[in-house]
Amino acid sequence: MGILDTCTLLWLVADQGHLSPPARAFLAAHAGRLFVSAISAFEIALKQRKGALGLPLPTRTWYSRALEFHGLREVPLDGPIAIAAAELPPLHRDPCDRIIVATAQAHGLTILTPDPAIAAYPGASVVW
Repeated sequence: MGILDTCTLLWLVADQGHLSPPARAFLAAHAGRLFVSAISAFEIALKQRKGALGLPLPTRTWYSRALEFHGLREVPLDGPIAIAAAELPPLHRDPCDRIIVATAQAHGLTILTPDPAIAAYPGASVVW
């Protein structure tokens, strides 16, 4: 089972050419057992609002259709995950990515990400 980093979710939906061959193979092999953190919805909505991301639909519609079409399930953000993210070593400055790492650790998920800072976390299982 795996969890997609926000950029991986965006590329899965809009430009799969950015996905590495190992990431594509992992996605295919784990279809129906893939997740995204709720924090990715927040991150995508912020990027859209700031004009850093152009989505063809309102963010809420785009996000729900993306998850449905690709068979992804959302992992909610809860207090224990938020605390675990804050307690991670300071290897990554982006709080959204720290939450994704903490979510993966809490649920035993492999992270699909090209981000070397995420891969540097002790115990993090990363595919790219």
